[in-house]
Amino acid sequence: MSNSLSKPPTRELDPPESWLPTQNEHRNRVTWRDKLWGEVDTKRTTTSMVWACFLTGLTSAVSFSACYIWCGFQTGGVAQLGIAVARLFGSNRTSGFLMPDKQALCSLLSFLLGTSLGRFGDKIGPHRRIWLISATVAQALLVMAAAIAAHYSGQSGIAGDREDPSWTNPTSFAALGFMSASLGLQGIIGVVSRPFGTAVVLTTVWVTTINDPFLFALRLVPSRDHRLLSIAAVFVGAFVSRALIDSIGPAGTLGICAGLRFLGAAGWMGIRDKPKVGAV
Repeated sequence: MSNSLSKPPTRELDPPESWLPTQNEHRNRVTWRDKLWGEVDTKRTTTSMVWACFLTGLTSAVSFSACYIWCGFQTGGVAQLGIAVARLFGSNRTSGFLMPDKQALCSLLSFLLGTSLGRFGDKIGPHRRIWLISATVAQALLVMAAAIAAHYSGQSGIAGDREDPSWTNPTSFAALGFMSASLGLQGIIGVVSRPFGTAVVLTTVWVTTINDPFLFALRLVPSRDHRLLSIAAVFVGAFVSRALIDSIGPAGTLGICAGLRFLGAAGWMGIRDKPKVGAV
């Protein structure tokens, strides 16, 4: 009789509470949107900044080899334009700007146009990953446009002497302008890391390095070591650039530079997020 009694219905057991995601785990799940709009930890940007300095040397050597213009270092460009204006009123006056003066003016105006894009970074957030990636991709596209313009300019891109520069037609001027704009945009990204100060102009880096009280210290000093790394990276970049120019020409060199900038854009995804206030 007892065997004929039906067993009470069974129900599935709930999973242990340890298996369920806690509220903190839900909060810690990072989506792609959170990742892109998050801020990078500026203390972890050393590799990206050294990479940017290397690309500064790689890019600037192309313009200097073509027309003796440093497309990223505009101090000399401004001084050159001042000399050109003074020449109009001198004893050996000229009727207009010489070709090197025109190239310096093109580079300066393009650089200012490129760095003005940094206003978007102020609105988005200068340390937000989406801005850093977008700006780096924009640099790559500008360098790619410079490579195309240099290829179709029909000029060698290697100057003989200072009185006979290359890149004298409108297409090559476009290449110079695109390159200068890319480094202008890179200059505003350089403020992401205070020890470097900038990834374009090295004058301030040299001054602060030589006057560093720990310049000759036989131990790791981040403030000094980061600056020395940036100087070495620009030197190596210029060395590699000139070797590539002799092998594949300026257009091919700029094409490689564009590809390396795309790699730099992807590299921002690998930098750790900025620690949250109060995080342990």
